[in-house]
Amino acid sequence: MEFMTLLEGIIGKVGAFAWGPPMLILLVGTGIWLTFSLRGLQFRKLWYALYLALIKRKEDTDEPGDITHFQALMTALSATVGTGNIAGVATAIAVGGPGALFWMWITGLVGMATKYAEALLAVKYRIVDENGEMSGGPMYYISRGLNMRWLGSTFATFAAIAAIGTGNMVQSNSVADAVEATYHISPVVTGIILMIATAAVVLGGIKKIGQVTGFFVPIMILFYMGGASYIILINISAVPDALALIVEQAFNPTAAVGGFAGSTVMLALRMGVARGIFSNESGLGSAPIAAAAAQTKQPVTQALVSMTQTFIDTLIVCTMTGLVLILTGVWSNGATGAELTTLGFGAGFAGGEHVVTIGLILFAFSTTLGWCYYGEKSVEFLFGIKAIKPYRLLFILFVGVGAVAKLSLVWNICDTVNGLMAVPNLIGLLLLSPVVVAETKKYFAKQEGKSTNLESSTAETKK
Repeated sequence: MEFMTLLEGIIGKVGAFAWGPPMLILLVGTGIWLTFSLRGLQFRKLWYALYLALIKRKEDTDEPGDITHFQALMTALSATVGTGNIAGVATAIAVGGPGALFWMWITGLVGMATKYAEALLAVKYRIVDENGEMSGGPMYYISRGLNMRWLGSTFATFAAIAAIGTGNMVQSNSVADAVEATYHISPVVTGIILMIATAAVVLGGIKKIGQVTGFFVPIMILFYMGGASYIILINISAVPDALALIVEQAFNPTAAVGGFAGSTVMLALRMGVARGIFSNESGLGSAPIAAAAAQTKQPVTQALVSMTQTFIDTLIVCTMTGLVLILTGVWSNGATGAELTTLGFGAGFAGGEHVVTIGLILFAFSTTLGWCYYGEKSVEFLFGIKAIKPYRLLFILFVGVGAVAKLSLVWNICDTVNGLMAVPNLIGLLLLSPVVVAETKKYFAKQEGKSTNLESSTAETKK
């Protein structure tokens, strides 16, 4: 018992660093630095990026890679659109007040530049492994771009552990709890079903994961957004006041009301930044592992597609959750996490709580799929391709374990390791930022040159 207490104390201190103010400042600071270095590219090229991601769906399959741009985006979204969008937003507002949502927006906007840089480097420094598949991510751009394999191995170790815990056991546990509470189904049954469903997808590798997430994730997001949109539309006249409240409370203390204890500006800022990063994972280094598998010769094109992930996750899905909580008035009742979001949807319309429960199940399952790929690629970097199949089988087993286990200590360990992934990744991003800028300039100079040549050719033809 004394050992466990000591262990929890140590983990608590490491976790306080991993998700504490210094790390949050470093994460957001990196995003700000990249925003200035890239001259606000995430604002200037957002519509073009959305066009590449959602409209220009026809891919050149002759280009190197395992999955399409869209499938790479959906795989990354499958891992990030999760409990953070349901429980994370609610926790931020329940503790920091409505103003916390504003700081989530700011975190998302600068995080788009971080996500862009991560994906660009992932494609540029990726390799073809012995199976003929693409392998990339922070461990590769750190080891190949900076010649610091030890630091890349550090990232891969943290990522492999976080995938089993945060990306697996915690997700299946959340699903089992939600299903038991709402539908009175035993966690054992839920665990078995989840293991079978996970095995059916992940044993097929990234191509199978990409196919499933490419079909499943848009439906999942639209289902949840449909419920939120309905609540927002029937309260549309109150939306301007809700938005004004969010901005006002971001710069002013929020008074105690109902079950809400009140909040300072600093608390709103800290909760918004922390939960924003937890939701979109910009800077943690997970999403570029999926980006590296995209079919493309141009790192910039996948980087543009990848940065829309943060836009969709934080600026759209998280915003809709936050507006539901504020418009229905439940944000100040003292509840927090998924419980608060469930109350908000339940207050919005009859049966709304089922949207949250089903959404939580879908989001958690999709997160499991994405993180399995992240984990196996990390293990491959450390031990070679022979380690992939054993890791997949172990991953599937822990899906079932997570559904029935008590995870307080596991959650703390994995949450800490999840945060520590950011340290080597941010070092890589900052030191390789000149590469990101140079690749970006080269790509858009070439695009502008093509446009100029086309205009000249058209003019000559008219003559």
